[in-house]
Amino acid sequence: MSDFVKRTFTLAVMFLATAPLALAQEEAPSMSIGDVIAGGGTVGIMLIILSVVGLALFIDNFVNMRKQKLAPPDVVDEIEALIEAGEYQEAMELCEAEPSYFTNVVSAGLPRLNASFEAMEKAVEEMAEEEQLKLFMKLGWISLIAAVAPMLGLTGTVLGMILAFKVIASSKGQAEPSDLADNISLALITTLLGLFVAIPMTAAFVFLRNRVVKSTLEIAAVVEDIFERFRPTKS
Repeated sequence: MSDFVKRTFTLAVMFLATAPLALAQEEAPSMSIGDVIAGGGTVGIMLIILSVVGLALFIDNFVNMRKQKLAPPDVVDEIEALIEAGEYQEAMELCEAEPSYFTNVVSAGLPRLNASFEAMEKAVEEMAEEEQLKLFMKLGWISLIAAVAPMLGLTGTVLGMILAFKVIASSKGQAEPSDLADNISLALITTLLGLFVAIPMTAAFVFLRNRVVKSTLEIAAVVEDIFERFRPTKS
């Protein structure tokens, strides 16, 4: 992914994350972001906690799911050199000493060098699928937050409307708009906060998922090139 695309994506996520609160401030200049958060009540606090957890997960996955982390270039070069020199035991020991997506996949094939090429190839493919599944499982938490946030927001909306109707019922239909303002505000603010969390988390999940797919495909090509030298030649 080019630097321009990365910068564009970052700006888009920042815009999506801040636009709802900016619009809220524009419509109600006297309401600060702190007022918006406080107005969300318990549901709002839960959504803020979700947003912090989601941000931490995004940063962790953004850092650790780069190709340089999944397949450290110096380790790749060293393993290729060891295999080229026929030092398979040393290559295996290096894989064990430097665990990563790449080394875990390579270490699945090295013990089967004396078996058939098909058995070695199958072992590598199975390990690659297992390692990729682990990466997607980590991303699944971001997807879960993106799905749960609007549901929590809707919960706050329903709660706010229930409380508003209770005020109307207790006043026998004589409630003033000001009597309903707090509860209606709760309903709308929790909806806003739910979207505030869900939109950037959805974008973050898609971005990281695509990065994982791209990186694992590139690493698979490197692993295939390493083991292709052991493919028996057809007579």
